[in-house]
Amino acid sequence: MDPIISFKDFSFQYRQQKSPTLKNITLNVYPGEKILITGPSGCGKSTIVHCINGLIPSSFEGTITGDLTVDGVKPKDEGVFGMSKKVGTVLQDTDGQFIGLTVAEDLAFALENDAVEQDEMKERVDKVADIVDMKHFLHHSPSELSGGQKQRVSMGGVLVDDVKILLFDEPLANLDPATGKKTIELIDRICHDEHVTVIIVEHRLEDVLWRDVDRIVVMEDGQIKADEDPDHLLCTDVLQKTGVREPLYVTAIKHAGAVIDPGDKPQHIETMNIAPYREKVRSWFESTKPKVRENSNENALEVKNLTFSYDGVEDVLSNVSFAVKRGEMLSIVGKNGAGKSTLSGLICGFNKPTSGQILLDGKDISPLTIKQRGEKIGLVMQSPNQMISKPMISEEVGLGLAVRGVEPDKIKEAVNDTLKICGLYPMRNWPVSALSFGQKKRVCIASILAMKPKILILDEPTAGQDFRHYTEIMEFLKKLNREMGLTILMITHDMHLMLEYTDRALVLCEGHLLADDTPARILTNDELSEKACLKKTSLYDLAMKCGIDSPSEFVDRFIAFENERKEA
Repeated sequence: MDPIISFKDFSFQYRQQKSPTLKNITLNVYPGEKILITGPSGCGKSTIVHCINGLIPSSFEGTITGDLTVDGVKPKDEGVFGMSKKVGTVLQDTDGQFIGLTVAEDLAFALENDAVEQDEMKERVDKVADIVDMKHFLHHSPSELSGGQKQRVSMGGVLVDDVKILLFDEPLANLDPATGKKTIELIDRICHDEHVTVIIVEHRLEDVLWRDVDRIVVMEDGQIKADEDPDHLLCTDVLQKTGVREPLYVTAIKHAGAVIDPGDKPQHIETMNIAPYREKVRSWFESTKPKVRENSNENALEVKNLTFSYDGVEDVLSNVSFAVKRGEMLSIVGKNGAGKSTLSGLICGFNKPTSGQILLDGKDISPLTIKQRGEKIGLVMQSPNQMISKPMISEEVGLGLAVRGVEPDKIKEAVNDTLKICGLYPMRNWPVSALSFGQKKRVCIASILAMKPKILILDEPTAGQDFRHYTEIMEFLKKLNREMGLTILMITHDMHLMLEYTDRALVLCEGHLLADDTPARILTNDELSEKACLKKTSLYDLAMKCGIDSPSEFVDRFIAFENERKEA
């Protein structure tokens, strides 16, 4: 069988860069395959996608050497429009992909461009809406949809053109765990039922592996470091060496001193043969005694019987109460639309609660303005586009200090210190427009950290970050938390972040507080995870398969062991 995508000794160098982003790539993808491309930020993953769909060199100019063919044609000759008939791309930021005022209009956009007859257009839109499970939302505005629904509409918008290849750039970045699982299931179903070739670019390897992939391509510094089936790749140290997080159950088995055999099918914990590793995992668990971190500080923030409604009819938050101690790191989790971002908006003063109180250091903050609250509570929003207002990185990071009237020399010093910590110092004189989505997120975090707030609220702080930058930012936040006593609240869909870095988690579901407990106990509770649309940790499955009586304690010991290794 001939490959549908074929890179042969292919290199590409952007016009404004000194060295190639892709270096002598040789890669074949065959019809019907599902390929996962992973690797650290800047390794060339998105550049490969842009080469396949024709954006390179049509929109991003540069020098190409070697050969690339996609379904028998050369993208550099066909251009973006020509390649759109063969290749559909679903972007990380789905909002940037919508054209129509309704879902139906958006799905029909490509067909309207081709002057397809209305009867055929309606038939094809109905068919693709059925494929992506959005038939009941055809008359809704895209702005009314959840993150997962927007992903489905984006998929439908490219499928309607009967493309042979689907490219997904970070499809899980902004989705809650349950919606992410459904997205992976839908991609898998489309791949098999519609006989489409699928390429997924994603940092969250364990989540993508919820359904089989044929191969994992690992990239580093513009080169392919590995191209193997998952069962063999997970038995190597390639992922660790390139800075990609391997599945937690694989890491736990390796910590126990076991060498994993590809024949035991480690791609899925649900079907993996655990028998050869059971005794070593049990022995490791029994011999590991983690340190317990206590927090006896007074409350920094208290929320009492908080209720809020946007329309005065339906409550988005209902009678929510909790307290956060000084120096605590706390996560707020739940599915899209559970009320997490609404809660942060109420704390920051963007909206006024229908009833209830919010106390900061024991004092009611209802009389304080947004600006007054902002001097003590910093908020990093989910979308960088909601925050960034200056064209240059240094200007953006120093904006809050400039508004406060800080002297220029002190602003420059604070900005440079913060940029170094956030890994952005080499880019300090870059325009913001030149950054990736993940880099823009780091600029937003830096702009708030530069003002040294007492409480920091982060809405999806690691969305779009590779494991190395994720770790750098989270370790930096942990350092601020431990050494300066900064109180940190994180709204997140990342169950790994919740486990690794937060002392406690609040679980919201349909506006109600379902749980206030340790992350390990929450993510080893089947009923709670299902109700709140969380993703039960694979460490729970490993513990159960190894016959460990207390899976939550197993998870706690694993996380403590990981943290002690980082600090050593």
